[in-house]
Amino acid sequence: MNTKEKRLQELSDQVRQCRLCRLCETRSHAVPGEGNPRASIMIIGQAPGREEDKEGRMFIGPSGRVLDRLFARIGIDRSQVYMTNLLKCFLPNCRKPRKDEIEACQVYLNQEIDLVNPELLVPLGYHPTKAIFQNYELTVPNRHHFPGLFGKLKVAGSQKILPLRHPATVVHQSAAFEQLLTNYRKLKVIGNVCKWYDQCPVPRFYEQGKLNKKWLDLYCRGDWESCKRYQLEERQVPHPDHMLPNGESDHNL
Repeated sequence: MNTKEKRLQELSDQVRQCRLCRLCETRSHAVPGEGNPRASIMIIGQAPGREEDKEGRMFIGPSGRVLDRLFARIGIDRSQVYMTNLLKCFLPNCRKPRKDEIEACQVYLNQEIDLVNPELLVPLGYHPTKAIFQNYELTVPNRHHFPGLFGKLKVAGSQKILPLRHPATVVHQSAAFEQLLTNYRKLKVIGNVCKWYDQCPVPRFYEQGKLNKKWLDLYCRGDWESCKRYQLEERQVPHPDHMLPNGESDHNL
């Protein structure tokens, strides 16, 4: 066991014994994160469900079965990711988390992020996304506009963040499986560099100091399927070198 694995194990032991908030009085088991300690992707759910609380394991209930179906369709195995929750204890009657509970438990999530150091954080649903956005000082939209975040890659410094809907939305039938699948497929997209990278002028402009690195993180090494240059290249439509990945023009390039 290397140093990182040892520290994660120690953190898991702390989580299982945690008594930082009222949820310790109603849980059966606190559920620490689990998975690949060297994963490039960290999945962050809201809290354990009833089955997770009973067994002390991540994503083994109805939401976990939906997540496994999504992974199977896009070609990702659980062994490739690290999975954890914003809250490590079951919320009685599946109620919403309270502010003080989130604040108490987020100390564990922050340590997991530091230890695993994933390339991509994937918060699932409203509360995990809000907590991660606040942690990285990103603007949190109001509830009305919040769904517009799902499936849209964000970059905060060197950290990539991809908010997605929680698999529970399929369980509770507020979203269709195929609807979730469209956004979850981006996990495979972001894990690869755009195939036009070596021929595209955008990386060259960055190397020349003409463009901010965010363009590479958001598109060239991020969600390149959303890049206007990529879309035109795929259709063999001519486009100028001064076109940015979002379709806007920068004539200073």
